[in-house]
Amino acid sequence: MSRPPGAAAGPRFDPRVGWVALGLLALAGGTLAGWNGQTVETLATPPALVRSALVAAAVLVALRLLAEAIARIEAGRAAAPGAADARDLASLIRGVRFVFLAVAALAAAAGWLLGSAVPLVAALLIAGVDVAETGFLMLVVSVRGGASE
Repeated sequence: MSRPPGAAAGPRFDPRVGWVALGLLALAGGTLAGWNGQTVETLATPPALVRSALVAAAVLVALRLLAEAIARIEAGRAAAPGAADARDLASLIRGVRFVFLAVAALAAAAGWLLGSAVPLVAALLIAGVDVAETGFLMLVVSVRGGASE
């Protein structure tokens, strides 16, 4: 196969496909973890000092993700009405991705705080669905508008 003159040689694997696969893998992992209650219960109830560190880390991650979400959504809103392009749409999609990942991090923090496996499984499912869905949306945007990751 020959490329048109001036066409850049790029990787054949689109990284956005990897994000979709990662999201589906997290979704499958969360589903399987929900079936094995003993394993998830063990992860949800480590020693108190470890649990408190995990809660603090998850809350800090959630705050950082929210800050990133606000920045990305604000950047996507900067375009004049009717002048938004695929890159602006991609920025908004990424911002929404970070909001849902922050919700997943807070769900994980709640799971460790309460010592319950249910919020941990919910966090994994929230993150998995979000990453798969937004990865798919990024693929659509890149095909329709040529946005890059």
